[in-house]
Amino acid sequence: MTAPATDPQAPSWERDGVRLEIDGELAVVTLCQPKRRNAQSPALWRALAQAGRELPGSVRVVLLRAEGVSFSAGLDRAMFTPEGIPGEPTFLQLAGSADKELDEAIASYQEAFTWWRRADLVSIAVVQGHAVGAGFQLALGCDLRVVADDVQFAMKETSLGLVPDLAGTKPLVELVGYARALEICATGRWVGAEEAVATGLANLAVSGAELDSAARDLAAALLAAPRGAVIETKALLQGACGRSYDEQRSAERVAQARRLRELAGIGD
Repeated sequence: MTAPATDPQAPSWERDGVRLEIDGELAVVTLCQPKRRNAQSPALWRALAQAGRELPGSVRVVLLRAEGVSFSAGLDRAMFTPEGIPGEPTFLQLAGSADKELDEAIASYQEAFTWWRRADLVSIAVVQGHAVGAGFQLALGCDLRVVADDVQFAMKETSLGLVPDLAGTKPLVELVGYARALEICATGRWVGAEEAVATGLANLAVSGAELDSAARDLAAALLAAPRGAVIETKALLQGACGRSYDEQRSAERVAQARRLRELAGIGD
């Protein structure tokens, strides 16, 4: 059904827990360490960031999915131990590093979570089972979320004395509002499928058996619209919260002028 990416590093991505497949205008990124419930590590984050850099320009929609019973159980627990993960800095080493070095390390981790909202793509997180901490934030990194009816989101960082720092706080507030976002993060409680849909955290909830087909149906509907129109519409919606009503109307006029001229074949 899909053709694997031709990048020679692809096998190493799979060893780090990520598989990338390309099918024309659709890309599928899969977390593929189901026995570990797709626990996350810096190596996995580097693989996710690399997958984003290697997407061909023809790709319009990206599905982010995971094998096994859980989307992602969050950080690899070894990161919380004094020994850490071989080849990676431990939390204690990070805490003892200089401000600039610590900031750069966290920024490098965030790269895995930020490219999903690129202007030229629409990304869909396909989420089943547990999506905890870093797993929750990875799902939040996407534009849209389709979830199974057994989904359980939780932001556990605050309960561990940390904060969510993988680019998840802004989309969470935008989706559910400040008060509910604060309550979810500060309590670390579970959010199920029904609440996720009701609050706007998820676009759609279906049975586990229907999850992949529902996500692919949504991808097909997105691909049916002209690419230029989707890109312009996404940009308008992404910028809407930062503009006044009149500024948004102006942005709509400018975007529509570009669309009309492109459809008419009139260049700049």
